[in-house]
Amino acid sequence: MTANRPLPAPAQEPADPAQATAATPTASTPAAQATAATPTASTPAALADDRSAVTGKRRIAFAAYTDTATLPGLLTLLRSLALSNPDLCEDFVVLHPGLPDTAFDAARRLHPRLVPRTAAGRHALFRVDGYDTVIALGPAMVVLGRLDPLLKLRRGVAAVVRPAPDDGGPDPRGSFRDDALLVIQRRDLDGWDPVPSAGEAGVAVPEDLLVPLDSRYDFRARRLYDDLPLPEGVAVLNFADAPADRAGLAPAYAARDRFDLDDDAFRAACLALPGAVHPDLLLHVALPLPARPRPPIDLVRRIAEIHRQRGRHDEAVALLDEAIAGRPDLPRCHETLGVCLMALSRYEEAETHLLLATASPDFAPRAFGQLARLAWLLGRTEDARGYALAGLETDPTDANCRAWYARTSEPGVRDRTSGGLPAGEQLAHVALFADGEENAGDKVLPEAVRQCFTATTGPDRWYQQHAHRLVDDAALGELNARRAVIVGGGGLFLPDTAPNGNSGWQWNIPDGVLSRITVPLAVFAVGYNVFDGQRYRRERFAASLRALVERSAFFGLRNHGSVARVRELLPASLRARVRYQPCPTTVARHLDPRLAEPAPREDTVLINCAYDRAGLRFGHDYGHFLAEMAAAIRALGPSAEIRYAAHMPADERFVDDLRRAHGLVLPVEPLYRLSNDEIRDLYRRARLVIGMRGHAGMIPFGCGTPVISLVSHPKLAYFLADIDRPDWGVSVHERSLGARLAERAGAVLEDHAAAVADVHDRQRALWSVTRDNLARLRELTGLPDPYTAPAVNPDDPAVPAPRSAGPARAAHQGPA
Repeated sequence: MTANRPLPAPAQEPADPAQATAATPTASTPAAQATAATPTASTPAALADDRSAVTGKRRIAFAAYTDTATLPGLLTLLRSLALSNPDLCEDFVVLHPGLPDTAFDAARRLHPRLVPRTAAGRHALFRVDGYDTVIALGPAMVVLGRLDPLLKLRRGVAAVVRPAPDDGGPDPRGSFRDDALLVIQRRDLDGWDPVPSAGEAGVAVPEDLLVPLDSRYDFRARRLYDDLPLPEGVAVLNFADAPADRAGLAPAYAARDRFDLDDDAFRAACLALPGAVHPDLLLHVALPLPARPRPPIDLVRRIAEIHRQRGRHDEAVALLDEAIAGRPDLPRCHETLGVCLMALSRYEEAETHLLLATASPDFAPRAFGQLARLAWLLGRTEDARGYALAGLETDPTDANCRAWYARTSEPGVRDRTSGGLPAGEQLAHVALFADGEENAGDKVLPEAVRQCFTATTGPDRWYQQHAHRLVDDAALGELNARRAVIVGGGGLFLPDTAPNGNSGWQWNIPDGVLSRITVPLAVFAVGYNVFDGQRYRRERFAASLRALVERSAFFGLRNHGSVARVRELLPASLRARVRYQPCPTTVARHLDPRLAEPAPREDTVLINCAYDRAGLRFGHDYGHFLAEMAAAIRALGPSAEIRYAAHMPADERFVDDLRRAHGLVLPVEPLYRLSNDEIRDLYRRARLVIGMRGHAGMIPFGCGTPVISLVSHPKLAYFLADIDRPDWGVSVHERSLGARLAERAGAVLEDHAAAVADVHDRQRALWSVTRDNLARLRELTGLPDPYTAPAVNPDDPAVPAPRSAGPARAAHQGPA
């Protein structure tokens, strides 16, 4: 057995992604388009990850045309937009005739995402590149009310249509003024150019493109002559044709004058706003914090919380350390500081601050839950259980403390245990081992990984370490005592799930410890799981990634999209080591003979949705998505029974929202309460699965069931590109989502045998890749091929089943 000698790169996967025409998706596929859009090495490390070309996520911007004369009006517009809609912070594109860049310094102080561009005139607003929806404003406008409804528009060009002339002439239907507010959907403008109306400054829009807006979104100030009061509900007030002397328009100009503020007054107004303020805007107006007078502690904590959510834990710690020095009476701040220190792997300091937070009854349960997690990460299982119990004593209903108490109590303690075989005959497995009511996909996946290597998947053959637990010297000794270490599968390359300062991804291993692994190390079917629009700090992750690839004898990622993304973060000398290894759940029929048998199908379609990081998944389109799904469900109802498959309790939000908003009730299958066999059996018996979670597509596909993916994350599009079936996916942002989903699902149900045969055909290619990789991996492990070995005794132990949620609930419910 050779420790960590890298296997030769497969011939079908060239080292240079630019030359990998056979192994990677073509330029027309979503995965290839995503690769082309990747930031270069000079890109700031904390920029948002942009994969809108893959997910179909709408790119939305506000825009305005200005020149030297109207720049003061632009500043008033920006202030009014921020103060009236503080939770909206899209890009603001400023078109101009060639003004110097310094002309926009004042505007930049008001908006964190200003994008100046040179343009010939206001008509260029119809051709603002890089965005799908453009809300065109003007420097003569002020925003007085909410603009959310405008962001939800999806078709044509929306505007307030000009009224018919008073002289009885022809009604210029479909015409609006050059200075009108517009909501432009770029995709609908192909083949049409704005043409000014004859005899008057305006634009005539084809009737099929025009979406009339209520006048409150572009209310003309001149209509308020004779000092009429401003009507209730006006969202945008337009002074484009109002007299400059203000005669007869006192109430209108009073509304505008509220936004004529200097920078300090604007900053103070933003910070005093009640309710939600967009993180970008809050950071922009609040930083840098003044040294004197000391800023309010609540503001400091809010800023630190934004830094924490964006993975900038070091900045959060720096802020809070200074602000709460010598202040043990600030439990909420100590809790936030403790969580951030834990994310930096400064565990001793984190424990101190979290203990301070437990002094407050209001924050004690949350702080004890975090303390339980910290102790568990460090292998202090009894301490973790004690902290969880202390939290339950403070609040018996706290779900997090209850989960930690169950995880650290018998029989839930399963980490770092082994079965009867000598350690040197076992394989070590590093992965996410879900239990209780955690993600059903993360329960099925570890067993599927093990089935690739050995006929038995239980503790007799496998030693497991949870990826989130710190790999210290003791844990390293356990790994090195095994035959080999298998890391995966799953989306471990994700920065914000159990963040740590040791690696920057989910395996909590310092580089120095990683370098001391002496047995063969294989990264198997891991995914790059960053969301479209997600910000994260790449430096620590990229350094750990390089060390991991250098140390690994096999490095296989579960889709070509992940292969391309990871190669971008590596030096050229390491890129050839990154190869493609499909998720083993997608070839389950080949791993388990029981799944190869034809399944008795029920007349059922299963739907699954996901709600973690909902803002990144849906953007401004959740209401649209819900309405379109309701339409699809109604269309499919006569053809099959529609049921809902929840991988986690949080997934059931879809059922609740669907009932409240559209009056539809779906029966729920709680997969998070089922065993692995029960999960696979449920998916095998369905005729079709429409899923948003990655494993809500991959598990049923692996069982031979047709799937349609609701694409809200790049990984779903990556998988469909790998099997050359991009048409099996529909973006959650698709305008005609309901109709397209009903059409595709109907086609599957109509010729179900052909759809199943297509799934089997696609699987064969994935199984071929997997068999080739496993043949190479047997050189490392020295194990026999489990698929040519004698049949498995059904009484042999399997991978430990995820701890059922039932006993955990019963333990805290007491006698009936």
